[in-house]
Formats: sequence, structure tokens, C-alpha cells
Amino acid sequence: MLVVVLLAGGCTSDGTSTATSAPASSAPAPTDRAAAAPDTAQNGAGGWAEVPRIVAEVAPSVVTVIVPGGNGSGVVYTADGLILTNEHVVRGNRTVQVAFADGQRVDGVVTAVDEVTDLALVQADRRDLPPAQFATELPEVGTLAVVIGSPLGFQNTVTAGIISGLHREIPGSAAQGQSLVDLIQTDAPISPGNSGGAVVGSDARVVGISEAYIPPQAGAVALGFAIPAATAVDVAEQLRTTGRARHAFAGLVPAPITPQVAQQLGLDSTEGVIVAGLAEGGPAARAGLRPGDVIRSVDDESTSTPEDFLSALRQQQPGDTVTLNVRRVDGSDGEVPVTLTDRPATSR
Repeated sequence: MLVVVLLAGGCTSDGTSTATSAPASSAPAPTDRAAAAPDTAQNGAGGWAEVPRIVAEVAPSVVTVIVPGGNGSGVVYTADGLILTNEHVVRGNRTVQVAFADGQRVDGVVTAVDEVTDLALVQADRRDLPPAQFATELPEVGTLAVVIGSPLGFQNTVTAGIISGLHREIPGSAAQGQSLVDLIQTDAPISPGNSGGAVVGSDARVVGISEAYIPPQAGAVALGFAIPAATAVDVAEQLRTTGRARHAFAGLVPAPITPQVAQQLGLDSTEGVIVAGLAEGGPAARAGLRPGDVIRSVDDESTSTPEDFLSALRQQQPGDTVTLNVRRVDGSDGEVPVTLTDRPATSR
């Protein structure tokens, strides 16, 4: 399970399932109907009454990814057996097993992973599969969200709710990497084992890949998160064609400004991120940044937290130049242009 500070954030389960899988069928083409808010009266386009139709179309394209000591979920990406899942589901494993909705279980090989977005591709030993259809745009807040996966090993489990928010960042997650920024939020229950599964809209297209949740013991009620489908497809295509994904790299470690740090540096607030470290010869170092500098914005977009900074980087490409508003260690203020590079393979 991916743990995020105080949050049990990932969705890998160590449970196993004896449940009978639902029979598979060919997935019909998605409809062109636009998503609408869930209808508690059980009728109307995009309402709760649509859930059985959505499940019938998409469930054959959702799989269980089984690793030693646990399981996660995955989505059929291509008809020839390529499965999209989370990197943390397959982490440390070269081979896995993949269980399908029709009850078949086959071997799979992890072909490529991307730690930055927490995505991975698995080649399953099976052909003629129904690939899922992926949305190219973000869903609207308030529209239907159907989650399909294998929580705690219970295969082909369905939960439903709405899209609760967009562009979410999980507080404190920057210390563990860059995957938990720019996420879709949903109140459809997500549990351990759902990771890598599908979050689906009312038109039966995948709008997100289940990524994390905040557990009730942290005071949360129905807080789940997913990687947007457009991000997942972009990374999957890069992994499929080149074996790795390109990400903008600034070459610095952003850290939160605690009240103690603010007092030590003579800052009047804790807004912004402090440069806690620099990659030798990296973009930030070449631009003249130093440890202890405080970054207040990226291209006029406020960076109140490290997660804000990482989210701003997510929108950039290697080769782009961004302008950082910086409070220097010596107390001076200024704007610093930084030309981003491709993230080195060994950098998180």
C-alpha cells in the first residue's frame, strides 16, 4: 500500500479473493452522450440508473493484477494484452499474474514503469481483449463516477459516486515523489486493491486511473483520487514506444516552510517553498538558485506548498523556460528564469 504521510494513500491489497468473476463480453463502442450529474431518482442520462449499463460495457476491460503478497487492478489498454496499471502495484516485480473478468488468469510481464506518474505497463499473455475507451478531456465536477477494480481482492467490484474536484494535490505527498499531484477527486469509494483500476464517466469512457485514498482514521469521508485519463494515455504511449516517459526537471528539492524555518529566515509567512537541495549542474543550479532560497510562484502561479510546485512542473515540458519568483537567502527578491530539462532516469 502506498502510504502518504498520515494517509494510507495507495490501493494495493494483500487480500485474496474467492469471489466468482463476472462473465466477459465484448465492449460496445462508447456513446456520445455527454456526462450529467448523478440522478438519485434512478432515471435520466448520467444518473444512477446508468451504472449497470456502464459496468456491462467497461467491466470486461478491467483486470486484477496479482503480485506476491497482494493485488491491484489494471485496465486493458490494447487488444493484444497490454495492461495499464499503477507502478506501485507492480513495484519490485518483473512478472505478475493477470486475472480477467471472465475468470481466466494468465502470466504477465512488466514492460515499462514511470515512478513520476505512478503508471506501468504489463504485457499479459492473452489476445483479442476489449480495450477500454479513454476520455481526452477532464470530467466536469458533479458528474457521475463509477469505480471498477479489485478492492481487498474482491474482483470486479463496482462503487459509484460523483467527481468531487479536479487538479487536487495530496498535502505532504511531495516528500515521497511527484505522483500525487494534479489528480481527480471522487467520493466513489476507493479501497486497497483498487489501484490501477478504472474511474469511468457516464459515457463509459475511463476518466481516470484509481491512485489513492485518504482513510477514515485520518478523518476523511469518501476521499479518493485518480490520475486523469489524458495523463495516463500520454505516459502509456511514451512507455509503449520508448520504454520511458519524459518529464520536466528543475533540479531542486522543494520543501515546506515551517513556522520555525520562517522565523529562522526572517520570513513574514510560511507561504512558498524553500529550496532544500540542488542537483549539481542541474537547471536550478545553472540559473543561480541556492539552498535556502524561497520560491513563491512559477510563471505567476502561486506555489504555497511543495505539491503546488510539483503540480506547476507537471504542466511543463523539457526545454520549456519558466520564471520563478524568488526570495533570496540574503533577503532580496527577484525573478529567475529556469530552463527545464528532461528528468534523469535516476531522479524521482
